[in-house]
This record gives sequence, C-alpha cells and structure tokens, in this order.
Amino acid sequence: MKEVLLSLLAPLRPGISPLHPAFLLSTWFGSGLMAKAPGTWGSLAALPFAWLIGRWGGALALLLAAAICALVGWWAAAIYVRRTGADDPKEVVIDEVAGQWLVLAAVPLDPLLFALGFVVFRILDIWKPWPASLADRAVGGGLGVMLDDLLAAVYGAAALALFSLWWSLP
Repeated sequence: MKEVLLSLLAPLRPGISPLHPAFLLSTWFGSGLMAKAPGTWGSLAALPFAWLIGRWGGALALLLAAAICALVGWWAAAIYVRRTGADDPKEVVIDEVAGQWLVLAAVPLDPLLFALGFVVFRILDIWKPWPASLADRAVGGGLGVMLDDLLAAVYGAAALALFSLWWSLP
C-alpha cells in the first residue's frame, strides 16, 4: 500500500525541505507533488478555497486573494527555484492557484461556472496564448513561474465573464 501511494507522488527535489514555508506554499500544501498532471491537481486544490473566499467576501475578496496569492507565490517560487536550481518546476503550483482564483473572480458563485472556469483555465494554462507564451520563455525566476499563468488567467477571466453574461440573458 505504501509503495502504491509513493508511486503517485513525484520525487522531492534536493535543496529545499518539505517543511520550508516556501515549499509548502509553492506546492500548495503538497497538491503539486502528484506525479501526473500536477498543474491540474493544483488548480483543483484551489477550487474549495475559491468557493469559501467567494462566499465570504464575493468577487472582490477573491480578486484580492488572487493578488495576494500572486505576490506570495512570487516570493515562494523564487526561493524554490533558487534552492532547487529548477527553472519552472512542475510541482510548483501556486501559480495555478492564483490564476484559477483570478479566473473565478470574474463570475458569481455557481458550481457550473466554477467547473467551466476550471476547464477554461487549464486549457489556457497549457496552451499559453500570447503574451503568456512570451512570459513563459523570456521571464525567469519566481516571477517567470507566476507570470505566464496570470496572463493566461486574464484571458480565462474575460472568456468566463462573457460566457456568464451570455448564460444569464433571458
């Protein structure tokens, strides 16, 4: 059983302790350690937090949380990248969390819109439309880790907001 569980996780990189705050935040409390599709797992782990933040303070609170997460993510990812020597480690998923929250801030709390927001953000994060693709190639360090996802999220927020408006028409 232990071997099966361990096979689901990516190996830890040397250079940073799993107990370091930058590790915990960068991997969004370990959700990025899944061996397959860590970005998807990170985005999925962002959803319950987004729902709670949205219920508590609405879209403005979720937008503010996304901004704070982006700044904290920049700090945490910079430490993670510097200590491990990896350019854009797949296990760092706080960028997905900030991006997912930014997309979801564009719509009201609705399970269908949240599910659609999850799918739209994952597609855009993988596709990386310009300028996200440029940021992915040209910007390094913690900022580079964060920036491409945030730029993709802007497209996702716009698309989801337009869909939400269309959906709510009589």
